[in-house]
Amino acid sequence: MLPTLRPIGRRESGFIAEQQRLTVSLRGGFEQQAHCQLFQFTGQLDAYSDKQFSEFISTHRTATPQPLVIDLSHIDFLDSSGLGALVQVAKDCNSSKHPFVVVGNPRVVQTVKLVRLEEFLHLQSDLGSALDQFAA
Repeated sequence: MLPTLRPIGRRESGFIAEQQRLTVSLRGGFEQQAHCQLFQFTGQLDAYSDKQFSEFISTHRTATPQPLVIDLSHIDFLDSSGLGALVQVAKDCNSSKHPFVVVGNPRVVQTVKLVRLEEFLHLQSDLGSALDQFAA
């Protein structure tokens, strides 16, 4: 079981300043914002980290249907297991009526589009647009 993280501050760039080491190759951060919950990940989302990724989101997601922003713009590598974890999180959000978006860098966007999941995952190309979507 992952320890509970308190929401942490951000730098001006939008990057969560402190992230927890989930595996050797994946770090994750969480921040409660006024209109959404921001999850940010750095490193590799793959077969070695997919369970910890899913568990981290499950642990920090609130019971209220507040939107989730899953920022993968600092992910270096995404494999089929990572995609599977994203799909499972999306299914969980849909079943519990949690709006969500996934933000990706060009590498993540290319991988998601390759398997035609961009609409299902509500893929956004930048964090600012994703946060603005829920600020209204």
